[in-house]
Amino acid sequence: MNRVVITGMGVVSPVGNTLKEFWKNIKQGKHGIDFINTFDTSDFPVKVAAQVKNFDPLLSLDKKGVRRNDLYCQYALEASRQAIIDCGTDFKEYNPYRLGVIVGSGIGGIHTFESEYKKFLTKGNHLVSPFTVPMMISNMAAGTIAIKYGFKGINYSMVSACSTSAHTIGEAFTSIKYGKLDACLAGGAESCITPFTLSAFSNMKTLTHSDNPDRASIPFDKDRNGFVMGEGSGVIVLESLDSALKRNAKIYAEVVGYGATEDAYHITSPDPSGEAACEAILSACKEANIKPEYIDYINAHGTATPINDKYETNAIKLALKDHAKDVFISSTKSMTGHLLGAAGAIEAIICALALHDKFIPMTVGYKNFDPECDLNYVTKSGIEKDINYTVSNSMGFGGHNATLCFKKFEN
Repeated sequence: MNRVVITGMGVVSPVGNTLKEFWKNIKQGKHGIDFINTFDTSDFPVKVAAQVKNFDPLLSLDKKGVRRNDLYCQYALEASRQAIIDCGTDFKEYNPYRLGVIVGSGIGGIHTFESEYKKFLTKGNHLVSPFTVPMMISNMAAGTIAIKYGFKGINYSMVSACSTSAHTIGEAFTSIKYGKLDACLAGGAESCITPFTLSAFSNMKTLTHSDNPDRASIPFDKDRNGFVMGEGSGVIVLESLDSALKRNAKIYAEVVGYGATEDAYHITSPDPSGEAACEAILSACKEANIKPEYIDYINAHGTATPINDKYETNAIKLALKDHAKDVFISSTKSMTGHLLGAAGAIEAIICALALHDKFIPMTVGYKNFDPECDLNYVTKSGIEKDINYTVSNSMGFGGHNATLCFKKFEN
């Protein structure tokens, strides 16, 4: 079996469109939440979101490519471009059938769907774009990335709601560990800040109606009342350790464990007991060959909905037992908002950087203690600390749980 390491990372996010800018703002506790400026929210109960700012699609596409790719796919292509540059090779000398792409999206091309359906209703079927289907479907990011870089190995998109890109990274890790691939681009992309999408999520009572950007995404706070919609993409280069060492690659962290379970409880609510989410954590630890008490830092799913944060706290207590009160926990959705299908990848990048740069980020905006969320959520400031193991939790509508375990790289 192969050891699997992270050698490149790329980010498009509400707090930065490069890895350097993103990590600087995360370390400084700067959030990217503001009033929505892409459409009129006068008649909407939701006023704030975590939007990507100053994005330039021409960094990774020509003008024709921009017209033929939905915004979520543009984000994925740019994050992939950054990750390839960051890892130090374009893999042209590798067997292309040993190079994979597993990049997913929870929603896919919703901008295209909304605009083309509106055109269909108002102007007739003959004016619907012939590119509507490839722009709309959620596997197109993976396909387009592979076309751009010539990766001909395993290629697919996963859809598991807010666990999507945690699952893509876990599956890429598994494919390299068991020798099916030498390297893989893995992650997720999402762009859902649209009138239709916000209406649907708001009517489901999952989004915050706060009009204060500084107190909108407040995971684990007693006053939390819903999540903030975010957008963007995170893509990482996973590679076998042998491959990385042969080319003297920079290594951020080692991926050592992956757990995936299902609540089998409810279409939107996580299981109150936290049992299945606990099992995902334990499975990741088992594959990593560590005891749960070895975990130094957990990047929690932490959406700031009343039930999610309480039930995830239960899961952490079940898995870590007495160590639960000591482990450092934060929800960086307090800064990025909730990127849905891209959240797991963004948070995996944070876990890798926490190990590499010896820094634990904080949960910003937290003020009021909730007795049902009584763990160490790192709320005052980030912490400079040399750590060995980090874990990222993801939980999605439908009951999908995914946990990734990362280790500080030591050859």
